[in-house]
Amino acid sequence: GGNEIRPNIILITIESFSADFLRAFGNKDNLTPNYDSLANQSIFFTNLYATGTRTVRGMEALALCVPPTPGNSIVRRPGNEQLFSIATILKQKNYHPYFIYGGDGYFDNMNNFFGGQGFDVVDRNRGNPLSDKIATHRYNISDEEVSFENAWGVCDEDLYKQAIKYADKSSNTHTPFFQFVMTTSNHKPYSFPEGKVNLPPGSRNAAVKYTDYALGKFVAAAKQKPWFKNTVFLIVADHCASSAGKWEINIDKHHIPAIIYNMRRKPQKIDRLVSQIDLMPTLFGYLNWSYRTSLYGEDINQMKAWEERAFIGNYRTLGILKDTLFTQIDDRKKVKQFSVSEKGGVLSQTRSENSELVSETIAYYQTASERFKKGKMRE
Repeated sequence: GGNEIRPNIILITIESFSADFLRAFGNKDNLTPNYDSLANQSIFFTNLYATGTRTVRGMEALALCVPPTPGNSIVRRPGNEQLFSIATILKQKNYHPYFIYGGDGYFDNMNNFFGGQGFDVVDRNRGNPLSDKIATHRYNISDEEVSFENAWGVCDEDLYKQAIKYADKSSNTHTPFFQFVMTTSNHKPYSFPEGKVNLPPGSRNAAVKYTDYALGKFVAAAKQKPWFKNTVFLIVADHCASSAGKWEINIDKHHIPAIIYNMRRKPQKIDRLVSQIDLMPTLFGYLNWSYRTSLYGEDINQMKAWEERAFIGNYRTLGILKDTLFTQIDDRKKVKQFSVSEKGGVLSQTRSENSELVSETIAYYQTASERFKKGKMRE
């Protein structure tokens, strides 16, 4: 219960930020001191799974709160504008939504997707004429604002400066803002500005350390701002590092961290099984929002224990993890069930089929697929 609250919301999606980079999950290399420290002050999701193995899947899960459908992510498909998304709900609550990305959002159709849901787009357009075909407001990150960039985009520090810039701009208009910030530094070739962390650029560990350094610097800068005290941060990964198998799914390669920071609640670990599609609905729950929804994602705090599940897929295979049973269906409509070992998330096929879970798996993925194809996901 309680009144609806409408703080600014900054959703930071960190490229390839696997749970196993964190101290909380046993990493001894001290790669993420800033995230580790924020997690101790936050609502920390310790049993959370990404829906897929690519950035566009993470975007789809966070923005549309829908199970992954076979083949390409909805972000990359034509006809994906004006879908029922988190933006639909945010706009009802009078938020100004931004998508802030350090690369060229023409890539992977991101601008069309976010623009098509009514986000203002801030990205690095290197003179791509096709980039400008979207209807919403589009802001370019100018050369003067870039200290370092590689093929994927500007470094995380430069990107976070954009988040601060547009937060300042929004806070002057007295409209709550929502930012979907997508980082790129933690991506091959793992290059970033020299002299920031004590590992040389070029390795995954170094990039993780840099991406964490930039996050810490951003939070420190945000704390100096008048809008900080009324801003909630949801900081999550898009997917894990090195998780892209075509057929075989390894559950551990989908385990990602998420925190809700600056909520003015006691820090808390949520060890319930949560899907990436549940994060935004769970945040809306903490804000006491009431809204009509056609999202598949749910507020984990309103779910019964037996309802907990995670949706996990790759290009060919989709499945539902429930307790220690993983039920998967592939693009040849073959259904298999696996029991998941505690160690390493390895799957071993089970003989005894749980037919209820089989039907549930098929139902989720078919309805998600059909609703998109038939235009039923429209707002």
